Amino acid sequence: MSTAARARAYAGPAILSWGFRPFFVSAGFWAVLAMAIWLPLFDGRISLPTVFSAVDWHVHEMMFGFVPAVMAGFLLTAIPNWTGRLPVVGWPLGAMVSVWAAGRLAVLFSDWLGWAAAAAVDVAFLVALAGVAFREVWQGNNRRNLPVVGIVLLMACANLAFHLEARTGSASVSARAGLALIVLLIALIGGRIIPSFTGNWLTRQGMAVRPAPFGRFDKAVMAMAVIALSVWTVSPDGPVAGIAMTGAGIGHMVRLARWQGHRVLSDRLVLVLHVGYGFLAAGLLLAGLHGLAPAALPQAAGIHALGVGAIGTMTLAVMTRATLGHTGRPLAASAATQFLYAGIAVATVGRVAMACLDGNRTAFLLAAFAWLAAFGTFVWAYGRTLFRPRPES
Repeated sequence: MSTAARARAYAGPAILSWGFRPFFVSAGFWAVLAMAIWLPLFDGRISLPTVFSAVDWHVHEMMFGFVPAVMAGFLLTAIPNWTGRLPVVGWPLGAMVSVWAAGRLAVLFSDWLGWAAAAAVDVAFLVALAGVAFREVWQGNNRRNLPVVGIVLLMACANLAFHLEARTGSASVSARAGLALIVLLIALIGGRIIPSFTGNWLTRQGMAVRPAPFGRFDKAVMAMAVIALSVWTVSPDGPVAGIAMTGAGIGHMVRLARWQGHRVLSDRLVLVLHVGYGFLAAGLLLAGLHGLAPAALPQAAGIHALGVGAIGTMTLAVMTRATLGHTGRPLAASAATQFLYAGIAVATVGRVAMACLDGNRTAFLLAAFAWLAAFGTFVWAYGRTLFRPRPES
């Protein structure tokens, strides 16, 4: 039986029939709940029983809570297609979701549980995900995807470092390390799926032009990103980081332009991938400009262009497209889907504006509520689909 046929033969609950189903629901729900908690926490109107400061809890739960759920949903769905092996389904999949959820509770109540126990529970999920991904890629003789597994394992290390660093103050270095790894993962995966989906759409439209194939230029741009983000993680200020990040940003803008994104304006599912990658390039540039002129541009501008813009947009883009495709729905952006895409764009602009306007309250609220609207709409519009079986063809 093929991988698809064996997956269809699964007879358990629909929500546990593919990795994207429970993890995309969980990611969307946590993106909403964590932000809803963050608003009064930021204002000092509530406190949490966590060992983290308010800012560190917010950063951690976005970077090491929300994003790993999306990563798991994507990888546990994509790897069977890469390798031809049977996907992780049923109660083993449910167990992985439970480990992820336990990490969220452990961090939230870490002041009661103890920081060491909370860290162990929290880090366990990324270690488990890396282990499962490695097993499937290795046994499926799909070695070309080992770098993806390596990034997941490094994310686990960055998560552990965050717990350790937060004990002595703000976990700034490990937070930048986590962000850098996610950006590299987006650049790696985006470099495959964006040209592929764009090329498929151009073919259906009868256009002869194609996105530039992966080549030496892409390798050079990826190498620039690795070097620049490594320097930026350790020391984000100063001309070295500034020049490196600016160069990487320009390189990724050129890479994006080679993918013919200006030709897919009418297909929102493809266009949003280009927009998300554009935020990645812009975030690298803003981080570089901060290094060159720290007094003129705050560090938070680049961080949130990457965190809200690139990560928020790309996660929604991947979750919506994968959900539609793997549940047998038409690959077309509904009004609700286009609304949530617009919402995350507004959230990005608002959060970057807040950084540039010295913490402007209006910009902060605009960004927060636009984020809530975007991910709340995803949960509302796609949640039922993720829980229901695939329609019979």
